[in-house]
Amino acid sequence: MRFLPVNLNALLVELDDLDQTLALLASLRREPIAGIEELVPAARTLLVQFRPSAQSFASLVDAIARRDVSAAAERSDTLVEIPVRYDGEDLAEVAQLLGITPEEVVRRHTGSEYTVAFTGFAPGFGYLVGGHPSLDVPRRATPRTRIAAGSVGLAGTFSGVYPQASPGGWQIIGTTPLAMWDIDRQPPALLQPGFRVRFVDIAAKKIAAGAGASSAGGQKDLQSATPARLPDPSGLHGTALQVLTPGLQTVFQDLGRPGQAGQGVSASGAMDRAACRAASRLVGNAPGHAAGDACLETVNGGLRLQSRGDTVVAVTGAEGPLTLTTAAGRSWPVARWQPLALADGDVLSVGEPVAGTRSYVAVRGGFAVAPVLGSRATDTLARVGPPALAPGDVLAVRPAPRGAIVGPAESPPGDLPTLQADVVLDVVLGPRTDWFTPEALELLARQRWQVTPQSNRVGIRLAGEAPLARAVAGELPSEGTATGAIQVPPSGQPVLFLADHPLTGGYPVIGCVAPHHLDRAGQIPVGAWVRFNPSRAFEPVTV
Repeated sequence: MRFLPVNLNALLVELDDLDQTLALLASLRREPIAGIEELVPAARTLLVQFRPSAQSFASLVDAIARRDVSAAAERSDTLVEIPVRYDGEDLAEVAQLLGITPEEVVRRHTGSEYTVAFTGFAPGFGYLVGGHPSLDVPRRATPRTRIAAGSVGLAGTFSGVYPQASPGGWQIIGTTPLAMWDIDRQPPALLQPGFRVRFVDIAAKKIAAGAGASSAGGQKDLQSATPARLPDPSGLHGTALQVLTPGLQTVFQDLGRPGQAGQGVSASGAMDRAACRAASRLVGNAPGHAAGDACLETVNGGLRLQSRGDTVVAVTGAEGPLTLTTAAGRSWPVARWQPLALADGDVLSVGEPVAGTRSYVAVRGGFAVAPVLGSRATDTLARVGPPALAPGDVLAVRPAPRGAIVGPAESPPGDLPTLQADVVLDVVLGPRTDWFTPEALELLARQRWQVTPQSNRVGIRLAGEAPLARAVAGELPSEGTATGAIQVPPSGQPVLFLADHPLTGGYPVIGCVAPHHLDRAGQIPVGAWVRFNPSRAFEPVTV
């Protein structure tokens, strides 16, 4: 085994092959080690996230190295047939790369039986192995910013199906109408580790209605697997906040849903966790996930909320104007980072930030929105959780529990990112620094990187004058990624993964933003300049 640093609270175990990886995963699930909070398996690695207060890097390495990885992984009897229209935009290019015709690509892809090795990247995304050995193609040099749900792709020796529209770098050879992920299905993911999979060409064989997995549960098509809307406002009574305008994007967030990696679900949660906690604290709510209360996270300005009945709110996060307008039309500025009493008909308007980019709105008693997989957070990549707010939405407010008191005004942070000054982020080098040249490591720290408009909750896409050059030009097997990971595609322009990042990725990670700077990263506006301050937390260990 080889142990690679990922962050101050995470390491990557590198093994010889997939069988060893699955054997180690089974061992750690069967006999857990105290302090391990999340396990993310991949092709030949296991990402281990842990609490440094419970385990040191050295003690964890010692404990994991003692595990037996010789046991064979179990294979399910369940067979899932996936109908495919082989009309993908990369089919001709894949055929050219392999020196065969597009028809032969289809024949080879449908002529083998696959096994779901593990899940990751997004909920319902299964990494399939066991296909025709010739189907080994590189990922795209630059990932697409959007790949349609149901897209069937190839990357390295893996096949897979995108469960939702998302960014991605796989070579797309076709599409399927089947929904890979449906939160109303049990289990939500159609493809489970160990399941057998066969692709069927729709053009060559008509699939009978209802055909598919023999024992995998009911299936839905993509159109029927859409997330639920908020409750119908006609059935709501009592206090509420009505959305007049939602701004650029406003979603529910709490501290996320950790511990769901086994279903291919990342933690998600607030981009600025400290600000989210503070907003809940100011109105007397319990911050957190599961039993905690959610806030609204809004990007830039434009959010306008009208109070139905008397409510108490607090706004934290970014620095910027906040305006209260009464039902009679009187307006005046109000302060952030303190409780605000709103009367029936009052309108609260969140203005354009002058520092930071995300604001958090909490309401006393909490929003009456149902949790999904133990959290009220909206994962924009996975489409898990409540939908983004729309004009006219009415957000019901729960009664405040007895004994809950509002908090005193708090001081806002003094170092929010702005467009006027470089934003410095501490970075822990690893796990794949050896995939880059010494000049690239030096350039990572020396060069300024600008945040591009393609950035969002999934990640910050950065652009630098010179790209980061690799020392290794081959394909990296998919492996687990942590929040804050700086992944570098072949273009050399890095992507900094944020709260809604995929669980796994296939481009090497040169470093990871330290945990104490993740909130700062979540507040960086588009157009700002970033500098990295790299250091080494641990040295790689081979056992």
